[in-house]
Amino acid sequence: MNIMIVGVGGQGTLLASRILGNTVINEGYDVKVSEVHGMSQRGGSVVTYVKYGDKVYSPIIDKGEADIILAFEKLEAYRAMPYLKKDGLIICNDQEINPMPVIIGATTYPENIFEKMSKKINLKVIDAYKLAKEAGNAKSVNVVLIGVMAKSTNISYDKWIEVIKQTVKPQFIDSNIKAFDLGYNL
Repeated sequence: MNIMIVGVGGQGTLLASRILGNTVINEGYDVKVSEVHGMSQRGGSVVTYVKYGDKVYSPIIDKGEADIILAFEKLEAYRAMPYLKKDGLIICNDQEINPMPVIIGATTYPENIFEKMSKKINLKVIDAYKLAKEAGNAKSVNVVLIGVMAKSTNISYDKWIEVIKQTVKPQFIDSNIKAFDLGYNL
């Protein structure tokens, strides 16, 4: 299974990759994770590759190989589209975060991204930010998206919850479990 996690620095893509990686390790899979940081400290693109299976030799996912792309932001989803397999799925948060060229006025944020994408690929759009706020922590968008993705795996709900409890800081466990549940039960 080839999964790309894409977003903007500060959105929790790395925590999401740790939750995903630790869960599939606990299931006995061979796992390889590679983090590709752009200007993540300044709101730039962040990409993480997570590959798992019986035996995995490289963490890198080439164009046309991703089974699932978890996208924390619209434009990042659009940029990652060439990496999706023909029958793959992009699960995307319905959020816009302006990149630096938009902020400084050098360009505008592209319009109708989801319309353009849905004509070409399988796309599931979620207002993960709203669900994260409902769970009690607006920063748990990442765990909402993991919950949406987890529902389509053969890994039990309890295994995901166990890893969330082990991975997030104690003061955020309850809100992250709520966030996971809201995504899982969509």
